[in-house]
Amino acid sequence: MKKEPLMKRLSALICSLLWAGVAAAEVVEEPVTLPGGVGNGVLYMDDDLDRTTAGVIVVHEWWGLNDYARNRARLLADEGYVALAVNLYDEGKVATHPKDAKAFMQQALANPEKTTARFNAAKKILRDQQYVDDARLFAVGYCFGGGVVLEQARRGNDLAGVASFHGTLGTDQRAGAGDVQARVLVATGQADPMVPADQVTALVEEMTGAGVDFQLLSFPGVKHGFTNPRADQMGQRFELPLAYDRQADEISWEALMDFIERP
Repeated sequence: MKKEPLMKRLSALICSLLWAGVAAAEVVEEPVTLPGGVGNGVLYMDDDLDRTTAGVIVVHEWWGLNDYARNRARLLADEGYVALAVNLYDEGKVATHPKDAKAFMQQALANPEKTTARFNAAKKILRDQQYVDDARLFAVGYCFGGGVVLEQARRGNDLAGVASFHGTLGTDQRAGAGDVQARVLVATGQADPMVPADQVTALVEEMTGAGVDFQLLSFPGVKHGFTNPRADQMGQRFELPLAYDRQADEISWEALMDFIERP
């Protein structure tokens, strides 16, 4: 397992993208159509993979399946996992303006059964991969995606674990004892107005009451989107409380690596 700092790995990823076609890529990507034609995604894995490993579903921010979500999946593949960045929006929609992002997100949230069908179709693709350990299926989500993976855990989806990064934490249907089969990791910023303190408190009470194997990382002074290097740019452009935080990004990434590798 590679243990270089996350920013070093991000720099290596950027270089590999810039020099694509010049040097042999370590990670291969394959566009996929979800079973039943319910959507699409992009599958990533190391081209030298020769052992069973964890499979990870990556669910995008409210912007949709853009370069950021795909790059996170690529980083997971670089760590030795098989990762599938799944598109949960209709017709592969990707937003560049918050107005559209909000509309796409609300449409997906209004159709939870369709969202679950797409999620489970992505899970089936991972299960069908030669080198994926069926007992080590994880889901990682950012922003909108963080809320999605938490809801899948609350629904009792058969996963080894779910991890939410600056994701929404509230729910209309709190988990009860025995409902959640997966381990749960949540990373959130204390200065994130989109995920207020009462949501965090309610989640801790919910997970504790339901007997969930639960880990919370709460970063003081950290805003929404802290894992996305473009968060500052988007926040300034649209006057949103977004900001990248390198320390929180690196700490939460290493926590994710430990979370996936934990027996």
